[in-house]
Amino acid sequence: MIQSMTAFATAKGAIPGHDWTWDLRSVNGKGLDLRLRVPDWIEGLDPALRARLGQVLARGNVSLTLRLNSADASGQVAVNPDRLEDVLRAMALVEDRAMSSGLSLAPATAADILTLRGVLEAGTGESDSTALCAALLADFEPLLTDFLAMRAAEGAALAQILHAQLDEIARLTQAAQDLLAQRSADIARAHQTALSRLRDSATDLDPARLAQELALLAVKLDVTEELDRLRAHVRAARTLLESGAPVGRKIDFLSQEFNREANTLCSKAQHSGLTEIGLSLKTVIDQMREQVQNVE
Repeated sequence: MIQSMTAFATAKGAIPGHDWTWDLRSVNGKGLDLRLRVPDWIEGLDPALRARLGQVLARGNVSLTLRLNSADASGQVAVNPDRLEDVLRAMALVEDRAMSSGLSLAPATAADILTLRGVLEAGTGESDSTALCAALLADFEPLLTDFLAMRAAEGAALAQILHAQLDEIARLTQAAQDLLAQRSADIARAHQTALSRLRDSATDLDPARLAQELALLAVKLDVTEELDRLRAHVRAARTLLESGAPVGRKIDFLSQEFNREANTLCSKAQHSGLTEIGLSLKTVIDQMREQVQNVE
């Protein structure tokens, strides 16, 4: 089953001396863009989380935030005032430089500041973060499971929509095929009428040249290849959707090919019924391309 790139999960955890809140979410993206906001004083946490996310995700703009509170033995949060002062001065300098350059920065929250190295310190004075890192990585797994489950659920809903759109493309392609005999008869009658007018007004018509031009026109109006390619694209898209692998880029490419064939069909139509089918195809294909943007 395909996966959606849209998902959200949150969780809380705690061990003696620490408690935390996770926030993991993702939206569509061309590649995999991981943006982590975790305390950098916990050695090894950031690279371990990035590696774990990279194992299970192929595409999407993914943001992970960890809000960690550390308490001393009395349960009070311990803030390093000197480090906090340094951070606030640095923030003021950055904001002043940005304003002088005509840039407006989003305001930082207290939670943002508390995640910076050294602002919060455990009251116990413990400097080894190995045990805390291990606890956080273990607690991250259920969060990731919930997150992946939501991506799968969204992907299942997307798959249903895409299969229905492929059904409609197949139906319209067959309708175009069924219309070709009537279109040929209508075009032949139109050509006969035009030829009659030419014969009445011109006396030097070359029958051989006229036959050649009519043959070339018939070749230019032939849409057999376009219809064959549309059917082939439908089969290929169904195979991709059922493969279970990350296929977003491939389906996106196929949707562009669908659109190319529909455009050519409209340009060659020369028949109101076939033009209407071609425009209906373009509408469904555009809708499909919007859905495909969120497939992993």
